[in-house]
Amino acid sequence: MVDFGKTPTSGGWGVPVIIQDYKTLEVLMLGYMNAEALEKTQAEGKVTFFSRSKNRLWTKGETSNNFLYVKELFIDCDNDTILIKADAAGPTCHTGSRSCFKTEFNQNFIFELENIITDRYENPVEGSYINKMRSKGLNKIAQKVGEEGVETVIAALAETEEELIGEASDLVFHLLFLLKEKGLSIQDIAKKLESRHQ
Repeated sequence: MVDFGKTPTSGGWGVPVIIQDYKTLEVLMLGYMNAEALEKTQAEGKVTFFSRSKNRLWTKGETSNNFLYVKELFIDCDNDTILIKADAAGPTCHTGSRSCFKTEFNQNFIFELENIITDRYENPVEGSYINKMRSKGLNKIAQKVGEEGVETVIAALAETEEELIGEASDLVFHLLFLLKEKGLSIQDIAKKLESRHQ
């Protein structure tokens, strides 16, 4: 339970709320919630903040329709900060950017790439590489991972750094493709690696 009485902002703004993309783990924005905003968020499944500038409850997306749909909600160990993993229905920032933070690059692009592959499965695009490969079946997709693995080894031993990066990128893409074909995800791999580390 959030302790709204613990923070100096509790009389007005509430507690800070970090919004994170539930798929890519990218930090999208920071806002504030008071008890009423938290209650509304939990009841409706869409993120509602307490707006400092408007001095009222404000549901993100109420004018743009770029809602933040709650997937998971966590409270920190001091009960004075909230983390929400959300599905962003469009850009989060008022500037039209995906995130309010101007990071140099999307450090979680592998998760985004997995989302792109999933989208190709759910919304096939005629003539796309993924569609062509899927039509050839699992054996061909698995074979492609093997080929890219060999090319990565060759690049590591006998080619330039740039060529190694290119071949390793091809390998990661095709591995994600194969995992999707088998109904698995990068999260399954991360969980296995984490369990081995313990």
